[in-house]
Amino acid sequence: MKVKVIVATHKNVAMPTDQLYLPVFVGKDLHPDVNHTFQGDNTGDNISKENAHYNELTAIYWGWKNLDVDALGLVHYRRYLSLNKKKSLDAVLSGEKAKELLGQYDIILPQKRNYYIEINESHYLHAHQHEPFNVMRQVIQEDYPEYADAFETVMKRTWAHMFNMFIMKKQPLDEYLTWMFDVLHKVEGQIDISSYSAYEQRVYGFLSELLLDVWLIQHPQYKTHDVKYVFMEHTNWLVKGGNFIKRKIVGHA
Repeated sequence: MKVKVIVATHKNVAMPTDQLYLPVFVGKDLHPDVNHTFQGDNTGDNISKENAHYNELTAIYWGWKNLDVDALGLVHYRRYLSLNKKKSLDAVLSGEKAKELLGQYDIILPQKRNYYIEINESHYLHAHQHEPFNVMRQVIQEDYPEYADAFETVMKRTWAHMFNMFIMKKQPLDEYLTWMFDVLHKVEGQIDISSYSAYEQRVYGFLSELLLDVWLIQHPQYKTHDVKYVFMEHTNWLVKGGNFIKRKIVGHA
């Protein structure tokens, strides 16, 4: 089984040595001179120029369209799938273990992230502009009505598989990415983000994190398995908690 996991990055950083991992510099068309070591997301069929709006999705799109593999995954330069949560590039999920899991399951996911005191919908709306979310709900209701109940179920949960991290066999990958990008492109065609801050213009990457669990509900035929994930950098929980409270109080229009 040929398996590759893309490590999306926008800077020069150390990478795992395991051959499972393929570092991909995102937004290469926007920043052609920043990195000459990693694979760029701007060869073949690509959406590299959209990185400012689609985040790490430009990396998985590139891999989906240009790599000949049996399974493909996506992680981040700061966040990896792991079996032990050790903050070491030598301890992340190995190619051997990934293939072993894919012998039993169709999709490998990161451990669910639990928000405890709020649901996915309110968590998103406290942090981001409301219009894109509302348009996405409408797009699903009108263009993919069979997903509407699943969407509402996921939005009312207090947990989700976040970060756009996964490893999928080819068939579910093709089906998921085809659907996900179509939903996002329909949203893109109905909103104007030109007045948004640079951060909020990353909207399609943010929205996509809500779609994975919606799609999974509609495709129970695929067997999934959660593994731990590890954040390689130090987390300042005081700052993170303060920002969380600020978002709940101030929110977005």
